[in-house]
Amino acid sequence: MALRSGWQAAIHAHFEKKSVVWLKGVRRSGKTTLCRQLPDFQYFDCELPRVRRMLEDPEAFFSDLRATGIQKIVLDEIHRLPEPSEALKIAADHFSGVQVLATGSSSLGAIGKFKDTLTDRKRDLWLTPMDSRDLRDFGPASLKMRLQRGGLPPAFLSGDAAFYQDWLDSFWSKDILELFRVEKRVSFMRFIELLFTQSGGVFEATRFARLCEVSRPTILNYLGILQATFAVQVIRPFHSGNPTEIVAAPRVYAFDTGFVVHFNGWDPLRPDDFGLLWEQYVLNELCSALQGTASIHYWRDKQGHEVDFVVPLSRGKVIAIECKWQEKKFDPIGIRQFRKLHPDGPNYLVAQDVDRAQTRRLNGIEVTLLPLEKLRDLVISRK
Repeated sequence: MALRSGWQAAIHAHFEKKSVVWLKGVRRSGKTTLCRQLPDFQYFDCELPRVRRMLEDPEAFFSDLRATGIQKIVLDEIHRLPEPSEALKIAADHFSGVQVLATGSSSLGAIGKFKDTLTDRKRDLWLTPMDSRDLRDFGPASLKMRLQRGGLPPAFLSGDAAFYQDWLDSFWSKDILELFRVEKRVSFMRFIELLFTQSGGVFEATRFARLCEVSRPTILNYLGILQATFAVQVIRPFHSGNPTEIVAAPRVYAFDTGFVVHFNGWDPLRPDDFGLLWEQYVLNELCSALQGTASIHYWRDKQGHEVDFVVPLSRGKVIAIECKWQEKKFDPIGIRQFRKLHPDGPNYLVAQDVDRAQTRRLNGIEVTLLPLEKLRDLVISRK
């Protein structure tokens, strides 16, 4: 198994700021494997009854470890504890020098057991499906294989088609039933499958409510749960209040390309499939770099002009990002219309057949063509 060196470096950087790091991410994204690969960390699996008994008295637990010289600790699946926030709070407040890496599938605020989200005591790190750094670490793997199998390491490495349904069953039983108490399994699973097959589409709650035979508020609750468990990314429109812009219709993406391929039955992939999968892979890179979706938007006007992703900067500047599997498919009309309303900021075209950064003027618009690996650094540096 590759070491995922970029993520290891991110964990160590977070520990320079806080003594507690919450490693979050969707089920099977590789959190446990990453934790086990960290040198000098003592690993504890909170799914084991023995470990839960040890942590019934967190103060004694951390005292005993420190007495033996253990200062770096992994608490995997910490939401299995009766009061997980208490253990992390005690570690942060009373055991200076102790570093705790805690993991879970969902965000702390979404788990009812967490009475305290520990906002001022911890740093969060979102382990996304495999990004461009991971693809290098995993060796000479084909980009097309990453798009088809997805970015969850077990699926990527095995290519087992049964993985996706097994994941969905486990997601339902371990994340949804235990943490959120959703009752209508058929409706909820139908909702997931619809979102995965229509990944990147505009979300209309009323339509999904009709198809899943539940109420509109229930659909919105389902969507919130899927966001909390990192199973979807909700990308909201960017606008300045101009009446020509779309302001209220979010796009919802499945968390991973492998599930889009599987639930659409795209085997083998056709040339037309790569455009959407590439767009989703670029979104994954943005999520990995920016560690969230709050600053990632899309843009569309009422005439149908679009920009795939926009990232606001300071002082009114905005990054505009277009994604194309092949450079020759790019049409600058969307960016040109966008810049009439939002003139300040760089324009990027990210294409898989671009191997170096180069700036061109296309139909009066200056656009920088980028390989995906360069996008990450540019977005982070400008934020």
